[in-house]
Amino acid sequence: MVTIYGNADSVNVQKVLWCCEEAEIAYQRIDAGRHFAVVNTPEFRRLNPNGLVPTIEDDGYVVWESNAIVRYLAAKYSLGQLWPHEPQRRASADCWMDWTNSTLWPRLLPLFRAYMRTPPEKRDYARLEQQLIEAQDTMSILDRHLASQSYVGGDVLSMGDIAVGCAAWRWFALPIAREPLADLERWFQRLAERPGFQKVVMLPLTT
Repeated sequence: MVTIYGNADSVNVQKVLWCCEEAEIAYQRIDAGRHFAVVNTPEFRRLNPNGLVPTIEDDGYVVWESNAIVRYLAAKYSLGQLWPHEPQRRASADCWMDWTNSTLWPRLLPLFRAYMRTPPEKRDYARLEQQLIEAQDTMSILDRHLASQSYVGGDVLSMGDIAVGCAAWRWFALPIAREPLADLERWFQRLAERPGFQKVVMLPLTT
């Protein structure tokens, strides 16, 4: 059984949880991070010296960093499905996983913090308007990519969708005005029909 350390409402922890659900991996989750003191204990720091979640243990083997964990689990438990056999399909999934961390999430995070972590009277609405434009432009990149295929790595769900989908849930769940992006919305609806996505990702956003 895989042990997952992390709070259930974390976007990065949800990547790992959803991966486990899709690959039918038996797991247990231990609360850690945010409001939990576990990450500051010597025991946890021996697992992950950064004191961050998610962190996993799999038969004594420790992995941290959310995308690295998803790749590890997909390769070990979902070969040919979440982890594509074909190098080109796998590289495509890899691209969108890293794009999520380098490009998409930095655009969404300011909106998330403003609407979920900042009282209305303290929000910089002029800055938020510009940040919303930047986030919309970034989501448009994904929308154009999805115009020619059903999932980010091709015609079947892969580890690439795991990373992007968890961030995309925030985009659709935040109380913001979004311009319509038809192909993005069709892709997201496919994800929203998956039981694992419903179970561990589509949770109410928390403050």
